[in-house]
Amino acid sequence: MTTETFTSSDYLAMVDKDRGTVDRRAFSDQQIYEAELEHIFARCWLFMAHETQIPNAGDFFQTFMGEDRVVVVRDKEGGVQVLLNTCRHRGNAVCRADEGHATSFMCTYHGWTYDLRGKLVGVPGFKDYYHEDLNRDEWGLVAAPHVESYLGFIFATLDPEAVPLQDFLGDVGRMGIHQIVARGLTRVVGGIEKWTIDCNWKFAADNVWDYYHGGLTHASAMMAGWQGGRRTPAPPRPAAPGKSPQLVVLGEYGHAQGGPMATEELQRTGNPLDVAFRERPEARQILGPVGIRAGGHPHIFPNLWLMGQYNMVSLRLPKGPKKTEIWWFTMVDDAWSEDLKLSSVRRSSQHNGAGGMFEMEDGENWSQATIGTGGIVSKRYPFNYSMNVGHGEVVEDENGPPYVPTDYYNEHAQLWYYRAWSEWMAANSWHDLKANHSPTPRDIV
Repeated sequence: MTTETFTSSDYLAMVDKDRGTVDRRAFSDQQIYEAELEHIFARCWLFMAHETQIPNAGDFFQTFMGEDRVVVVRDKEGGVQVLLNTCRHRGNAVCRADEGHATSFMCTYHGWTYDLRGKLVGVPGFKDYYHEDLNRDEWGLVAAPHVESYLGFIFATLDPEAVPLQDFLGDVGRMGIHQIVARGLTRVVGGIEKWTIDCNWKFAADNVWDYYHGGLTHASAMMAGWQGGRRTPAPPRPAAPGKSPQLVVLGEYGHAQGGPMATEELQRTGNPLDVAFRERPEARQILGPVGIRAGGHPHIFPNLWLMGQYNMVSLRLPKGPKKTEIWWFTMVDDAWSEDLKLSSVRRSSQHNGAGGMFEMEDGENWSQATIGTGGIVSKRYPFNYSMNVGHGEVVEDENGPPYVPTDYYNEHAQLWYYRAWSEWMAANSWHDLKANHSPTPRDIV
């Protein structure tokens, strides 16, 4: 069995912007997956945790950067460290808990101990076994070279050459976070919902902007009376897609927000917790003329979904080319009553939780789609992301970042996402990526 080797040109050719197609091999090939871990997850700014999860010195939260386990911890000076959760001696985890409080981290294999900044401070037998020759300053935990926070959202990158977080997020990445903050969602509720789906992580990512599937995929949820996060009279059958004003906002490095435009009708019929905030002066100020009209889902490349409508954010964590771990963080407004907080958490969990109404249905589709990428013959035929290609218009004006207004569903955000993916995969360094990525989406609509 031969092993295929992919070049930078091969990755770029996997996404045909003119035809609107994406090569199926991108969704199950082991070599491509390993290249993603190197070119995307070891290079990109990734969401780590929210400030409210680690408010005090010693508070920590365990997460992943690609397949590297990391501990996000507040040090004694009040700074935030992101440390690879692997002992420098034999690689054992130095932290086993998902979240909690610690004064240090000790490997349970041989007892090497590290402080909250990752410095090696304890080595059993240092004097007798190592004869004091071990330079402990060289054997601390590996730390992410850059850790920054934006409006409470902590990001880190493992690449020392990465651009600053503000430059990476740009207008559209920041707009996604603004959609959360403008709603007053300032605190993460304790406990993260986690489960695994047998699918490629990118299927779970690009579904963020897919409003085409809702009427059919979620027919059972809607027939059960679950729509918009609340129980309503069940429709007799799935509604056919009709004319529905959409607004897609596209940002460099692959960030996007896409879905229904926030029209007056949408606000009248939308979720109870998602209606009034657009009238607040502070929301209009932080979101701007474009963001205030964007009613769809924001996504920060590569795998962070900001679902303000259901006061949740989600990570799609890669666990192999055909397996994804789904994490859901639920957020609340501190000003809410305890009853409102509780009902909001229940509503969020029932919508997208492990036993919820929507993402379980999505997961079956993603799993079957992933299987459909592995056949010898089937993988020769690309996926179609051409909806509205050649019929959209990118608006670039003084109101904000580039956006695409349409009257119907479209796949502009998905195609932009994969265009960015191909550029990340083709780049050999941050310098290469900065020089050759697409800064605006003029040629993909």
